Amino acid sequence: MNQLDFQRQQQGWVGATTVETQERVRTFIRSVYAWMFGGLLLTALASLWVVVSPAMQQLIFGNRAMVWILFAAEMGLVFFLSFRIMKMTAATAASVFLVFSLLNGLTLSSIFFVYTAASIVGAFASAAGMFGAMSIYGLLTKRDLTSWGSFFFMGLIGIVICSVVNIFLNSTALGWTISIIGVFVFLGLTAWDNQKLKAYAMAPEMRENLAIIGALALYLDFINLFIFLLRIFGGRRD
Repeated sequence: MNQLDFQRQQQGWVGATTVETQERVRTFIRSVYAWMFGGLLLTALASLWVVVSPAMQQLIFGNRAMVWILFAAEMGLVFFLSFRIMKMTAATAASVFLVFSLLNGLTLSSIFFVYTAASIVGAFASAAGMFGAMSIYGLLTKRDLTSWGSFFFMGLIGIVICSVVNIFLNSTALGWTISIIGVFVFLGLTAWDNQKLKAYAMAPEMRENLAIIGALALYLDFINLFIFLLRIFGGRRD
């Protein structure tokens, strides 16, 4: 084999490897988004269940402690899934994610009693557009967004702390400021989380579980972006 033939063969190997890698990444990302959309659909259905059922409204909102119970359960499921993801079966990971999506839908049903339908639709459409744009950026950019992740994660911690403080202060101005910052934080996290999917796709094992944890991250990015936009621009019911 002469040098030219060897170079052509080597280029063929590289090309085949590149195509295989790209297909692996595309398949993984499709799986992540399928799980994310499934979670969002379940959340929407759970919320509508509460809206149309007086019995569910009484169950969720009739006892003030129930909202806190649901919140604690959701946080527990998120931490359980995040820290145990590589030690559970794919079926368990999927079940935990879907249960979380269901419970979150019960909690989020409150927005239908606070904001107008037009505000909810508008905030959802805006969140979808912004989320989509940042997702595409995160997937296509050649820039390493690791520094973004650290910066916006610190911003997230700041939001949580300020939100807890505002429970006691009940400051409209602070709440509005938190929402503005929250939009930018979750836009940044959306790009970062999407870029991480490419690394997850190349993991040698437990790819199904990584697809679930990736879906959870994107689900939380979208839901929080939607809520913050709704708080900023949402029109309240009379």
